[in-house]
Amino acid sequence: MRKKVSIFLCVLYVVFMAFVAVQLFLKDNDSDALIALGGVACGLIPLLIILLTKFELSLPIIIFYLVFLFGSQFLGSLQGFYRNGWWDSFMHLISGILISIFGFDLYKRLLRKDHISHLSPWFVSLFILSFAVFGGVLWEIYEFTMDNLFEMGLQGGGNLDTMTDLITDSLGGLIIAIWSFFKTKMLIK
Repeated sequence: MRKKVSIFLCVLYVVFMAFVAVQLFLKDNDSDALIALGGVACGLIPLLIILLTKFELSLPIIIFYLVFLFGSQFLGSLQGFYRNGWWDSFMHLISGILISIFGFDLYKRLLRKDHISHLSPWFVSLFILSFAVFGGVLWEIYEFTMDNLFEMGLQGGGNLDTMTDLITDSLGGLIIAIWSFFKTKMLIK
């Protein structure tokens, strides 16, 4: 059932972004149409993982991923929400949550079930928070590199933008780290 819901949500996002791309191409807005086509490609990634591999993506990962794509690509870039100063921070909060959920899922997959019950909830929470912070740092390295190599302007606010992004990524990670602490504590009992 979860697999079908995940497939449905991914297909819905891909079809929506394809429709938006066609509309933008018809209006001769090629640059925005390319952003929408990027949305199609990004929406296909989890769909292809689900259909072509045995790797299972959890429903919360799919949902937060699609929310992040919709918020960053459609609302942020195509609808101009990034002009609002707070939107970029909100998207980094969502990405911190997304990366943390992925980290939580990853730790459960990497350990045998009989070992999970022996882990300290503090360790799990620290791992998840660290995973989110690391993901945020990698993204900021990407922005810095693109700005310096291709003069893209991704770090429009310079140091303030970078630090705000890292703080909100960390807050998203902290939310899931706290949740995982209690979730892990319940697994131990």
